[in-house]
Amino acid sequence: DRIGDVVLSTPVIKALRDEYPNAYIAMMVSPYTKEIVEGNPYLDEVIVYDKDKSWLASAKFALQLRKKKFDLALVLHPANNVHLLTFSAGITKRVGYDRKLGFLLTDRIKHAKQFGVKHELEYNFDLLKYLGIEPKNKKLFFPIKQEAEERLDVLFREEGLHRSDKLLAIHPGASCVSKIWPQARFAQAADKLADKFGFKIVIVGGPKDLVYAENTAKAVKHGAINFAGRLTVGQLASLLKRCQLFVSNDSGPVHIASAVGVPVISIFGRSQAGLGPKRWGPVGERDRFLHKSAGCIECSAHNCKKSFLCLDAVKVEDVIEAADLILK
Repeated sequence: DRIGDVVLSTPVIKALRDEYPNAYIAMMVSPYTKEIVEGNPYLDEVIVYDKDKSWLASAKFALQLRKKKFDLALVLHPANNVHLLTFSAGITKRVGYDRKLGFLLTDRIKHAKQFGVKHELEYNFDLLKYLGIEPKNKKLFFPIKQEAEERLDVLFREEGLHRSDKLLAIHPGASCVSKIWPQARFAQAADKLADKFGFKIVIVGGPKDLVYAENTAKAVKHGAINFAGRLTVGQLASLLKRCQLFVSNDSGPVHIASAVGVPVISIFGRSQAGLGPKRWGPVGERDRFLHKSAGCIECSAHNCKKSFLCLDAVKVEDVIEAADLILK
């Protein structure tokens, strides 16, 4: 699945290794999330599967999986192609959720994630508990690689940054318009935090976030270094690890920051069951989320007819107050 989902699945890897210390454990991920698990000490192999390939390519991929003779497939994210792949690969025991061609699994548990009664971490652990495994550690893990650190050193020199600088990172983009707090407010919050704590400001984001990042950078009075679209996922983790605070919309980088130990302020809008902070909030000890109700009877998410009043309800002062709680 996507970045945040994969980061939130990393405690499962450790739990499996603890339970099966001598097993051969592989993880199948998409190409753009492979850096999250490459270098994970509890994995023997990272298998990269591109779901956008043709059916013929997927059939060949299934044959390759069959040759590996896996005994168990644990499907954390229910998806038609994954259920079909693990079935076609002849994996003896296939455990997952009962949706999206779930009938192809040998063992199914009820899918209720859409109700959001607990965190995504706990939903992942439900599959482990079905196997009789009680996870001992809920800590997220993201391997920091030497090559990513070296690249960050180069970028820091080019941008006039130093390891001793106090850095505030902000992420004004997200995967859906219903998650995006106004860029002007990100800029205002960044300026106030820079005044209060002496931060230098960096902006992060993926290639799809460039407009949001550029708009925010232009609005920051203190000046901001815009790294949006310039970093791999691994390099983003290295950058966030060097920061003292991360302020972000609800997005994958939130969970990367939690994994590398950087305190997070995550801004939520939607009140739809299963999409809020109870399921997707940051999990670090010092992390905070901001989420306010706009009084909607039913959330329409990206089809909102109220100009995203829930996002508008989160004020710059709320971010400053959360930062005070974290940093003081």
